[in-house]
Amino acid sequence: MREHRDGVHDVLVVGAGVAGLYAIHTARQAQLDVVCLEAGDGVGGTWYYNRYPGCRCDVESIDYSYSFDDELQREWRWSERYATQPEILAYLNHVAQRFDLLPHIRFRERVEQAHFSAQESVWTIRTASGNTYRARNVIFATGSLSTPNIPALPGASDFAGEVYRTAQWPDTSPSFEGKRVAVIGTGSSGIQTIPMVAREAASLTVFQRTANYSVPAFNRPLTDEDYKRIVRDYPERRRNARVSGGGSPHQAHPQNATEVTAEERRAAFEATWRTGGVLFSKTFPDQNIDHTANKYAREFFEEKIRDIVRDPDIIDDLIPTDHPIGAKRICTDTGYYETFNRDNVALVNLRREPIEAVTSSGIRTRAAHYEFEVIIYATGFDALTGTLQRIDIRGAGGTRLGDLWRNGPVTYLGMHIPGFPNMFVVNGPGSPAVLANMILTSEQQVGWIIDLITHCAQTGVQQVEARRDSAEKWTEHVTELANSTLLPLANSWYVGANIPGKPRTFMLYCGGLGNYTTICEDVKAAGYEGLVLMTRSHQWAS
Repeated sequence: MREHRDGVHDVLVVGAGVAGLYAIHTARQAQLDVVCLEAGDGVGGTWYYNRYPGCRCDVESIDYSYSFDDELQREWRWSERYATQPEILAYLNHVAQRFDLLPHIRFRERVEQAHFSAQESVWTIRTASGNTYRARNVIFATGSLSTPNIPALPGASDFAGEVYRTAQWPDTSPSFEGKRVAVIGTGSSGIQTIPMVAREAASLTVFQRTANYSVPAFNRPLTDEDYKRIVRDYPERRRNARVSGGGSPHQAHPQNATEVTAEERRAAFEATWRTGGVLFSKTFPDQNIDHTANKYAREFFEEKIRDIVRDPDIIDDLIPTDHPIGAKRICTDTGYYETFNRDNVALVNLRREPIEAVTSSGIRTRAAHYEFEVIIYATGFDALTGTLQRIDIRGAGGTRLGDLWRNGPVTYLGMHIPGFPNMFVVNGPGSPAVLANMILTSEQQVGWIIDLITHCAQTGVQQVEARRDSAEKWTEHVTELANSTLLPLANSWYVGANIPGKPRTFMLYCGGLGNYTTICEDVKAAGYEGLVLMTRSHQWAS
């Protein structure tokens, strides 16, 4: 690896997941010296750690893939419409090897500190292993969903049986044959895990605090004919995806749900239901902004679930009543609701009988004691800000990121933080992140960041950061956009509601990937408006 004589890298990337790998590649293409620090033993980020049974992406595999290289698109063949975790991880390893990214990655290097020296215009990064790295620019590609949420249940450490967490699954998946198993949590990870465990376990008890909306994936293998069409249509498919709201080529119905007949509405819902997964939330353009349109979608969903689940009491527990459909990310499942028709599966509604304690032999709720050999925690993540705030990050003048974000994250374009020069965040708060196809959002943001770093190097700029007023204005814009929709009405991880004490604020730009990209390009065209660019002799604000 080429390195500057002063031992200071041009770019240091934290995280070797989807965004981190692309950051290494793009930095190299720009002739920048780059090093990447990865806490794990391999590449993949979220797809490295989340190995739980049934783990899949809820974006179609042909869209959830890099678009930057035509040959890569042609040579890699996805086996299924929705790829499994092992296949996605194999793909990311293929990309790392094909583009010779591995020599730039330092594995088993968990970043604990990142401090900026304004005098040197250099970041000093320290890892848990005791190593120190120095870089002019730091890109945090630490993922939106990378720090597990571990609930503080009384007595959890007393349980004498096996304990697993979906977000930290062992390399070799354990056997549940003949065992009494509990799964705590019915978010996406739980919804994917539960059907798989139910097929194997002697009994499975699902502990549900909040019912979630889930739509069947209708997954299937991709045929030779499919792939001929996919390769032929890729250029147009990618063009449409980049200007869309969610980073996929699928379009909403041309009319609002409130403007069409009941028959037209039902046909549209049926079509997106059969398409599968999260796309159901985008059937109509007014579905996430109008209560009546959302009610139509909820009623259609409820009818489908009542056709699947046999026990009326379980049906009532499985159907959400506390948030609009789509206000939380709709889950994508394979046989989830059918699982509750099995004789060996039970559902415990924690709203009626909350957990009082974990015991040495099981779980005690307000109503009963349940005995288990295995407990699986599918309790989600401290999303978007959790990983960054667990690192001791200090910007100019020693400003701590945790202090700046005490009342909620403040960013400019989701990539820049005022007071933290030459520091960039990919898929962080204030960006589209998980509201869109994360591979396309990663490509867009990383490309923008590397262009800016190159621009600064070519024009003699030592430091670049967001103006405070620009960041405050952008954060207000993100909030205003969210408040014009139904999205903040759910107690979701979008607003940090799953983490006790976390400030409640909607953290994502919900204006769509296409609009976000246009805004970023306009900022660049205006000379990086909203950023402060500094040299040692003077500074100016665009």
